[in-house]
Amino acid sequence: MPETHLNRLLGIDSPADLRQLPEGELPELAQELRGFLLHSVARTGGHLAANLGVIELTLALHYVFDTPEDRLVWDVGHQSYAHKVLTGRRDAFPSLRQLDGLSGFTKRSESPYDPFGAGHSSTSISAALGMALASREQGLQRDHIAVIGDGALTAGMAFEAMNHAGDTRADLLVVLNDNEMSISRNVGAMSRYLSRLLSGRMYASLREGSKKMLGGLPPVFEFARRTEEHIKGMLTPGTLFEELGFTYFGPVDGHNLPELVAILRNLRQIRGPRLLHVVTRKGMGYAPAEEDPCAYHGVSRFDPRRGPEKTEPAPAPVRQSFTDVFGRWLCDMAQADPRLVAITPAMREGSGMVEFAERFPERFHDVGIAEQHAVTFAAGLACEGLKPVVAIYSTFLQRAYDQLIHDVALQNLPVLFAIDRAGLVGADGATHAGAFDLSFLACVPNLLLMTPSDEEECRRMLSTGFLHDGPAAVRYPRGGGPGTAPGEDLLPLPIGRAERRRQGRGIALLVFGSLLTEALAVAETLDATVLNMRFVKPLDEACVLEVAQDHDHIVTLEENARIGGAGSLVNQLLAQQPRPPRLLNLGLDDAFGGQGTREQVLAIQGIDRAGILATIRRFLESGAPTP
Repeated sequence: MPETHLNRLLGIDSPADLRQLPEGELPELAQELRGFLLHSVARTGGHLAANLGVIELTLALHYVFDTPEDRLVWDVGHQSYAHKVLTGRRDAFPSLRQLDGLSGFTKRSESPYDPFGAGHSSTSISAALGMALASREQGLQRDHIAVIGDGALTAGMAFEAMNHAGDTRADLLVVLNDNEMSISRNVGAMSRYLSRLLSGRMYASLREGSKKMLGGLPPVFEFARRTEEHIKGMLTPGTLFEELGFTYFGPVDGHNLPELVAILRNLRQIRGPRLLHVVTRKGMGYAPAEEDPCAYHGVSRFDPRRGPEKTEPAPAPVRQSFTDVFGRWLCDMAQADPRLVAITPAMREGSGMVEFAERFPERFHDVGIAEQHAVTFAAGLACEGLKPVVAIYSTFLQRAYDQLIHDVALQNLPVLFAIDRAGLVGADGATHAGAFDLSFLACVPNLLLMTPSDEEECRRMLSTGFLHDGPAAVRYPRGGGPGTAPGEDLLPLPIGRAERRRQGRGIALLVFGSLLTEALAVAETLDATVLNMRFVKPLDEACVLEVAQDHDHIVTLEENARIGGAGSLVNQLLAQQPRPPRLLNLGLDDAFGGQGTREQVLAIQGIDRAGILATIRRFLESGAPTP
């Protein structure tokens, strides 16, 4: 957006500057901010629709509250771009989600205005509650605000936090950003009047006064309390929150800046747990995003005049991603086996399940952002003879680790985990990288664990895991592989069998999954043997021991943390041999990686083609293993 159109925004370098503006200029500033974000994200890519939907809310929060002294905690962080612009990071937006650039989420190390880092959902209420109780303990007077979406509120963690907050009576304001209208859109004149009345000091004083007056008359007090809740329940949908100990206000129009400012000012005068229900529209102000907010949730670079889907013609033939392979396999296997049911924790589109949901609606279960429930729900289905497939991102499976161990693996139930986004994920950075799944899954008994190196192998491994009479997991990366077109059959692979892809001498590369293409290229230079290991568990021990006898050096390669990863299993096996070969484990460092393209981060980690070759050469030239 041309700077000539940013007359007000260019003068805002902090919320303190914002609070110097006359209130009447805020709507014009909102339009400038919306245009700035639209054109900035169009140049860099990023999360668009959610951010366009919270422009007015973000302005109102920073206008009313004294941030950063008052703690403003954003859930997930998808909707934090306007917040970043207003807190001194406007000029950094050309680097959004790029190497060494501005994070796409809130990040404590990036700004004092980010009191809590985000990336995964449903954490904001817990974090803000902890801050509120810490302030109380230290005798500090400050406000604590958690902004959470209606989708994130489906997770049990959010309700656990609200249940605790209601018991502690902490000074906490939860702003429910309802952008899917899951509660009726009750934002007319009467609703605005009721919300402002209920948020005023008079109502709060009368309510507290009535409690004190009626406190000595338990039957009357109980009758009065129930009467109040039933009356409010007929007018507003907040009874559930009231039962959790929150004073509920709303719903209010999240795009009406004067109303938001007035209500937030009133709420700032009230103590205890409060919940403000704000109704917003994803993609607000940009018609294509309003019409299809899902398509505009996360976008690549695009022309705002035409939309992202029209900027570049699709290549021919269209290359399948691993996600596409899973979606096609899911439909084919469902057609072949009526026991198959599919489960996702709110990632239908991202996990490639749209076609399955349309063709087999009775066998498709989107459980919302509730990973723990998704896994135990699958266990219950498996107990009754069905064959559940849980489609989940690697980074989100971390949230259901106990359920995977206790409810699935311990009972040896036939649940297949289709683990997408394993390994590096590019611009989303450390919060979404699937860097640990091999490490935390390899130690779980009963679990069959597979790592495909190409699209055909991915399809066959999915069949292998589905037909296996026990828990199984297939972990595959974001995007596509080497372009191996999968067939249409549903044949499984022989369990625990690696394949020799190249015969060399002296050194053997044992590859687990996505880096096989790079390994084969390196092997041509070094004349090395290459094993496509396929299975992390059970490991093909016979094959490993065979190459160990014929080679002086063994190198393991995986797109996973080196600590506890697949290479560790090879180390344990060979350490028991009387004369083991020298070992080198290549994988992700013991650190949370940064953002950037997958190619950039692979190079930084030293596991792109050039990095693998250079590290192996140093290893061969040295007298001791490279760590």
